[in-house]
Amino acid sequence: MKNLYVCILTGALLSASAWADDNAARVEASRNAVKELQGALVTELRAAMKAGGPVNAIEVCHKRAAEIAAGISAKHGWKVGRTSLKYRNPGNAPDAWEKQVLQDFEKRKAAGEDAAKLEHHEIVGKEFRYMKALPVPADMPCLKCHGEQLDPAVQARLKELYPGDKATGYKTGDLRGAVTIRQSL
Repeated sequence: MKNLYVCILTGALLSASAWADDNAARVEASRNAVKELQGALVTELRAAMKAGGPVNAIEVCHKRAAEIAAGISAKHGWKVGRTSLKYRNPGNAPDAWEKQVLQDFEKRKAAGEDAAKLEHHEIVGKEFRYMKALPVPADMPCLKCHGEQLDPAVQARLKELYPGDKATGYKTGDLRGAVTIRQSL
């Protein structure tokens, strides 16, 4: 009987160790996907800003952001996207789990944690879910379309594309939202 308990305990420990290794690999792969998404978006946004200013850059977020996320999703077999408590595109509205994580990010930031380092991951049902906070950086022109005071041409284009826009009024360092990733187990 003692040998049976030892076998069961050993099996459980090996299983837990394998799960922890899988989980760590999922977190690292998710971080890399976030970097890939953000890198591609920043590259295209900077090019659009240089070519035609903020109104031109709105088109990148309006069309290309979802295409880039879809490409990364297809590459990995996951669902990769962006979400926010103050979303611009209704298709990016947070689900209940994402909303809870975003609210937790806000609390953690208010408690003094570095917003750029905020992330959360857990197994939810049959999915590994991961979110990485996206604070408004000081070195990016994000506030030209998401700030407190917008150029009238930017306001007009945003109103045309996103009549229910909630994604303005930000300042440098505010949490703009998060990248969200879902991996089936």
